[in-house]
Amino acid sequence: MLNTGALPMAYYQGNDLRKPTGGLKGEHRKKRKYELGSPPTKTVLSNKEERKIERVRGGNVKVKLKEAAYVNVALGEGSIKKARILDVVETPENPQNSKFKIISKGSVVKTELGLVKITSRPGQDGVLNGILIRRE
Repeated sequence: MLNTGALPMAYYQGNDLRKPTGGLKGEHRKKRKYELGSPPTKTVLSNKEERKIERVRGGNVKVKLKEAAYVNVALGEGSIKKARILDVVETPENPQNSKFKIISKGSVVKTELGLVKITSRPGQDGVLNGILIRRE
């Protein structure tokens, strides 16, 4: 028998089989297709933009931003400007993500205009929007 390597793990988002005390619960049914998740989209700072379109449940589509170079910055008074991202300063989700230049919602990035806080979800929306928090 040939070893084809490890199969990809499924991302199960249903109920786990442990009690709050740590004991095992009995399995009352098998996993369902609608409980299936997907791996996280780690949007990386790059010098180009790359998006991936995925079909999701119900035939809908989800645009995932894989690589980002620009952010739409809300300056106030209803004006918006597109700015190039220079660096990832802080990521509240995981402190190591700023080291690896991974951008997620709540991340603070350094742009040509100043420091910008990301308000959109790049792995869900396929776009980077943010608000200017400090002008440089």
